[in-house]
Amino acid sequence: MKFQTQLFLLFSMVFWSFQASAQKDPKAKVVLDAMSEKYQSMKGFTAGFDYTYQDAGVPGDRQSGEIAVSGEKYRLKLPDQEIYNDGKTVWTFIQTANYKEVTINDAAQLEGELTPSNIYKMYQTGFNYKLLADKTYQGKLVNVVELTALKSNAPFKQVKLMVDKTTKDLLGWEMYDGQGGMFSYAFKNLKAASNLTDAYFVFDPKKYPGIEVIDLR
Repeated sequence: MKFQTQLFLLFSMVFWSFQASAQKDPKAKVVLDAMSEKYQSMKGFTAGFDYTYQDAGVPGDRQSGEIAVSGEKYRLKLPDQEIYNDGKTVWTFIQTANYKEVTINDAAQLEGELTPSNIYKMYQTGFNYKLLADKTYQGKLVNVVELTALKSNAPFKQVKLMVDKTTKDLLGWEMYDGQGGMFSYAFKNLKAASNLTDAYFVFDPKKYPGIEVIDLR
């Protein structure tokens, strides 16, 4: 009986050890660490990107935007809005032919969310990860790493990162919400930019007379 108990405990230890290693694939971690280190060494970067939303297998329209990132700061330009984040405050600016509005939030309210400044290090907390089969993406051979959220209430259940096998650049990613929706992003014209000033990431309402300011801080 004692032998059977010891055998069961040994089997359990091996089983759980295998599960833990499978959840954090060491091969995937090598790819993710190399990508993360490259982006952090750049100090800052700018890029264009294309993005689409696909719901239940039906693709939506492809749209384009521009992004600038420096550490925790970023500035994101989309067709219908522009988002500024200086690491402390987030401004969401919307402008039409007849209307101008900016909504202000504390950056701390975005903690735990996927943002342009943390996409390259999001794997470090809140996710398990594994390396999938290589594939060709944007004409380049890439490592595909699948991240799976640990929390059931995470906004995205799964994220797939496409990392250039040669340069370690993050070329694109797909985010799945667990309800049939998928957001797809692809970087283009990625350039290192170490000379971005702090002021570039701050929105100045004074430059837009008549703008409505909604301060939610």
